[in-house]
Amino acid sequence: MKKVAILGASGYTGTELIRLVLQHSQLELVAVSSEKYARLPVQEVFPAFSGVLNLTFHPLLDGGPLQSAEYVFLALPHKKAMEVVPSLIKRGKKVIDLSADFRLRNPDSYEQYYQKHSAPELLGTSVYGLTEIYRDQIRNAQLIANPGCYPTASLLSLIPAVKNDLIDLTSIIVDAKSGVTGAGRNPVLPSLFAEVHEGVKPYKVGVHQHTPEIEQELGSAANSEIQLLFTPHLIPMNRGILVTAYGTLKKKMTAEDVLDIYSTFYKDDIFVRICPAGAFPSTAQVKGSNYCDIGIFVDPRSNRLIVMGVIDNLLKGASGQALQNMNVMAGFNESEGIDQLPIVP
Repeated sequence: MKKVAILGASGYTGTELIRLVLQHSQLELVAVSSEKYARLPVQEVFPAFSGVLNLTFHPLLDGGPLQSAEYVFLALPHKKAMEVVPSLIKRGKKVIDLSADFRLRNPDSYEQYYQKHSAPELLGTSVYGLTEIYRDQIRNAQLIANPGCYPTASLLSLIPAVKNDLIDLTSIIVDAKSGVTGAGRNPVLPSLFAEVHEGVKPYKVGVHQHTPEIEQELGSAANSEIQLLFTPHLIPMNRGILVTAYGTLKKKMTAEDVLDIYSTFYKDDIFVRICPAGAFPSTAQVKGSNYCDIGIFVDPRSNRLIVMGVIDNLLKGASGQALQNMNVMAGFNESEGIDQLPIVP
């Protein structure tokens, strides 16, 4: 049994991690932190865990409960995780960080979208945790930078096309829509029910912090710098992300040609499912699961490739992928603890 801790365990991604770790046959949850609920029993704050978890939330800076943990999940806010990670690394912990603090390799990019980085020396040591792309590096990593939810769906949708040189790199557009849990559990005005219900709205147009993350990883896949257009939208549902990505094909191709390339690219990846020709994915078909479903369409009039990808933002877009990465690090079956099927309906 591997002992694990979750820091920042009272947010949406933190509680999902608790649930996933508890159903993992080879993990023992030994510590959970929460500043807001420090000293309170987890089952008192979250009755969903009544009878199955007998831990108490501890303050973040209380290192005592962490002593026995070999793996530490960080579900802390952006800008906070980088204050904690260096000490964890020095203590020999293996860290899976769900914040953005170690995703961007260039500290100047991080400063542009967040703030000045307090641990830039670790940026070169972290491994970007898109499991399907960086599995070999993840196996031997000490620090995993778990991808953002929008980048996960965008990158899984686009990397096969970029790696196979199918599209003009200057033509990429990503249109994305997310449920409100992507904004986190703390109440903020734009996420209130009355603000979101019966409406769909774009936000952070042209300045969203996930843009450099997507560009960085697509650029790595292409071995070239990439600039793209990324526009996110908030939609009135709890969870789920739909990405529709566009790129101009370099030569005439059919949807079946592209489907063959995608199916071959992901043939060994159990959590990526390619829809058959003429079928397109829905967020409903991945809800509650770690799957990413991808649909393909080629518009013969414009010679554009349209790729549609869907994920559950709290699972494949966050906690599920984090546990998938930990499974790879620990040498477990990659699907252990996250092999549940989607919830239907």
